[in-house]
Amino acid sequence: MHELGLVKSILEIAEAYARREGARAIREIGLRVGALSGVEKEALEFAFEAAKQGTLAQQARLAVQWVPLVAYCEACAKEFEVASPFGIALCPGCHQPTATLEQGLELEVDYLEVE
Repeated sequence: MHELGLVKSILEIAEAYARREGARAIREIGLRVGALSGVEKEALEFAFEAAKQGTLAQQARLAVQWVPLVAYCEACAKEFEVASPFGIALCPGCHQPTATLEQGLELEVDYLEVE
């Protein structure tokens, strides 16, 4: 389960920022997670609940924005959402494959709420 390692890194980043800002606690950690990031929702939530114990984020909530996979078709000059869970992007207009992914690979801390 690589989600535990990811969560530990996220908590380290969040705690370092919170301490630098003089915060006493982290109330919420906002993440942006892309469809092709390889992160599983249930595993991420489980890992967060386990790893936050004893940290400034002990009472924190994890708010995840799940980002869909979006590709760009150069032939049609249009973006489209990719339905394939494997990232196979066929343009719904011209049915040509494209390798230009615009979003869906994200895995980033978007914001922190601290006190």
